[in-house]
Amino acid sequence: MAKVLDVHNVHRIYESAAGYTHALRGVSLEVSRGEFLCVMGPSGSGKSTLMNILGCLDRPTSGTYMLEGLNVSELTDDELAMVRATRLGFVFQSFNLLPRATVMRNVQLPLIYTNRSNNERLERAVRALNAVGLPPDFYDHRSNELSGGQMQRVAIARALVNDPALILADEPTGNLDSATSDMVLQTFARLRNEGKTIVLITHDPEVSSWADRTVHIRDGKLLTDDEERAHAAERGHT
Repeated sequence: MAKVLDVHNVHRIYESAAGYTHALRGVSLEVSRGEFLCVMGPSGSGKSTLMNILGCLDRPTSGTYMLEGLNVSELTDDELAMVRATRLGFVFQSFNLLPRATVMRNVQLPLIYTNRSNNERLERAVRALNAVGLPPDFYDHRSNELSGGQMQRVAIARALVNDPALILADEPTGNLDSATSDMVLQTFARLRNEGKTIVLITHDPEVSSWADRTVHIRDGKLLTDDEERAHAAERGHT
C-alpha cells in the first residue's frame, strides 16, 4: 500500500538561553494511505513536536520527512505554506473556529485563498459537513451557538474541505465529555473507512483504542512494543 508519510531518523533540537533541548531523538515512522494511526505519549514526550513537523509547522534539525513522496524537509517557507493549505487538514483540541462566523463560513475558510469558484467552495463545504454528519439545519448557525461535539465536527469538516492527503488531529477530544468524545471518534473511524489517512495524537488509552495502530513516544523516541510493555510494567510496580 502507498505510503502517505515516511519520517526517517528525525531529530529536533531547540536552543534557548538555558541550553539545548533534544525534543525528538531519531524518530522514524511510516503511515500508509487509509491508515488511522495514534501517537500516544505523556506530556513532554515529544508528541507535539512531532505533530508540528508532520504538519509542516516546524522543520527537523536533521533527518527527512517525505509526504506523498515529496521531501518537505527541503521546501521553502512559501512552499511549506502551500503544502499546509492543499495537502494537510488540521483538527485541534480547542477547535480554532471563528466564533461569530457561521458553520458554512468556518468550513470554507481553507478555500478562501484558492482559485476555486464560489459554487465549488459551497459544494466542497456541504460534502465535508455531510461526511461528519452535521445536519443542514446547523449550517447557518454561528460556531459559538454549537455544542462542543458539534464544534469539533465542524473543525473536522474544515480539515476535510481541501481533500487533504493527511488529517492531523492534536488531542481532538481533550475538551469533550466521554459521550461526545465517542461521537467524534466515530466520525474519525468513519472517515478512515472511507479511505482517509489520519494521525491522531493523544495521552488517553481509550482514544488510542479506536485507531488501526498505536505508536508510543517517550523522551523524544518512538518505543517498540516490548519497550512500551516494559515501561507499563515498571509503572505498575511504582
